Amino acid sequence: MLLSGGSGKRLWPLSNEVRSKAFLKLLRSPDGGTESMIQRVCRGLEEAELLQCCCIVTHHTQTEITRRHAGGIIPVLGEPQKRGTFTAIALAAAYFHSVEGLGPDETVIVLPVDSFVEPSFFELLRLLPGALGDSGAEVALLGTVPRFPSDAFGYIVPKSWKRDGEYFQVGSFIEKPDKAMAEKLISQGALWNCGVFACSLRYLLSCMAERGIPPLYDRLLERYDSLPQESFDREVVEKTGRAVVLPYDGAWNDLGDWEQLCRHLKDRVTGKGHVSEDSRDTHLVNELAIPIRVVGAPGLIIAASPDGILVAGKSEASRIKNELQAACPLPMYEEKRWGSSVILDISISDEGRETVISKVKMEPGTHTSHHLHRGATETWTIAAGSGEYVLGGVVKQISAGESVFISPGVPHSIRALTLLEIIQVETGTPPVKEDIVKLPPIWDGDLHG
Repeated sequence: MLLSGGSGKRLWPLSNEVRSKAFLKLLRSPDGGTESMIQRVCRGLEEAELLQCCCIVTHHTQTEITRRHAGGIIPVLGEPQKRGTFTAIALAAAYFHSVEGLGPDETVIVLPVDSFVEPSFFELLRLLPGALGDSGAEVALLGTVPRFPSDAFGYIVPKSWKRDGEYFQVGSFIEKPDKAMAEKLISQGALWNCGVFACSLRYLLSCMAERGIPPLYDRLLERYDSLPQESFDREVVEKTGRAVVLPYDGAWNDLGDWEQLCRHLKDRVTGKGHVSEDSRDTHLVNELAIPIRVVGAPGLIIAASPDGILVAGKSEASRIKNELQAACPLPMYEEKRWGSSVILDISISDEGRETVISKVKMEPGTHTSHHLHRGATETWTIAAGSGEYVLGGVVKQISAGESVFISPGVPHSIRALTLLEIIQVETGTPPVKEDIVKLPPIWDGDLHG
């Protein structure tokens, strides 16, 4: 199971509540293009012939963008609320047990979807079931051999330097020590805790039973808001008396801030703009249509998106997370399984009615969900391309230059026959973006609405 999520504050403005860092398509890919962290992990799993055995757990607001990046190959489970990794893992365990019908002796491996690792990492995953069986442990972990003392990661401390085959017995877990303690731990053979572990499905179900969590997927979803908010590490892994760890001696990073991410960007300039030669070690990432030119400004990250513009020294850029703690603005840019949407303007009239104008791009052959709005009106104006739409149960064709008005309470959806660009105007009593009721799917192949 792959765990995905995050609030997207450390890599603002490119990341937000919907598009977290795992979805930023900025990393170099083998074909010379770019890929996101989730695409990179899925590619590594596919090359190791493990992708077909996976599912992804994420917050329900990120299910569509997750399907878009994962390619629709594997199941995506949406959490109704963010409850911590323990409950996310319980959700996937219930899915494996009651929906997929897996046996209790099946080995389940958990890993973050945003791990930046080498191919040998994925091959090492294959050794985890054997380590569990040989050792009789409840949990088998992967730990990264540290490259330097860091206070940003947790540490796994072995009981001794002696290996039992491929693994060490775990002595203790230390959560984010200071650098002096980190140096001492590394001298004792400690490994970075990269959030990867394996255990039997039986063990996961027993942990859930101890806490009164139902093993049935649908029932668990109904009770989700009352379930634990702790991390699985703190709730289970750190309390187990029988754990082993396999060392991974390769590149590992979560690319959690701009300073780290910039080392792996495909180009120094992404998007419209230019960085002068004397602006050494400065990177520009621009998603806007307006060019940005940087002159005589070394050591910066300049990032621009519809959500805002960041200009910061790379070593200090992570401070933006604290400045955004109190602010939860509406994301201006979203990726969906069918394409993307950018909010161009938001206004509120003297009467208190909100109008949201967006530019929507839909990939050929894709479609929106079938839904209605309780009180908002909606207008589509086709800027480019052609498609077909359903309005009140009637299917009609639509092409560039044509418009459609949708009254409140009328079920509707649209499918792109070619690349489709739409100017969408929604008007209603705030908040317009929450005024939506999903309906049963109508398009062929629409399994998720």
